[in-house]
Amino acid sequence: MIRRATLIAAAAFAAGCSRGTHPTITQEELVRRTQELYDATADGDKRPWEKYFAPDAMYFDEKGRSMDKRALVSDQSPLPPGYSGEIKLVKPQSRIVGDTAILSYDLDETEIVFGQNLRARYHGTDTWMQRGGAWQIVAGQMLRYYEDPAPGKSDLKKHGDYVGTYELAPGKDLTVSIEGTDLVSQRSGKPKAVLLPEAPDIFFRRGIEGRLLFHRDERGKADALIDRRNNEDIVWKKIR
Repeated sequence: MIRRATLIAAAAFAAGCSRGTHPTITQEELVRRTQELYDATADGDKRPWEKYFAPDAMYFDEKGRSMDKRALVSDQSPLPPGYSGEIKLVKPQSRIVGDTAILSYDLDETEIVFGQNLRARYHGTDTWMQRGGAWQIVAGQMLRYYEDPAPGKSDLKKHGDYVGTYELAPGKDLTVSIEGTDLVSQRSGKPKAVLLPEAPDIFFRRGIEGRLLFHRDERGKADALIDRRNNEDIVWKKIR
């Protein structure tokens, strides 16, 4: 009897340890469920969003919106006629501890708009919790990766208009020069950056969010350089 009781106790202890050290959900299952959510977006299918989001869920999207579950589910609508696409989950990472699981991942989106292909990349992080035996998302956040715009055609004849020194404050200068066929900017103590054309008088730097706009005075001469980021402007005045 003592030996049998010992074996029963050991088995119960082992089972308890197993439950405590092995997650009740896997990364593979989290990925499957999350992909199911994004497979439903093109058709505006609300059912996976109803199923996998907790009633008290918080969600913050790439547009800066803060939504509860009702708003998030209501936001799901089918693509309009002439539009199609797909979203693929890639590069998943997870941390699963007890009744909490965090899944972080990238999304590669392809959208076709009347035959034209558009692409976008996002990064999402969702927190899942097990309540009453069901795993649901209690918080999610989506960010969009910055992508460079399509470069335009540079008007080399206008490059000379931009050349000069621009001042932000005393001792804080930025120079614009021409190197070969490139227009180049350089701040004091910083490396050079090639200015790529987007539209007349509007340029961007590869891998850097924002635009550089050259302002012209009433005579059509460039008299300032506007560094525009997130619709906020910093003005550098041309001093020579």
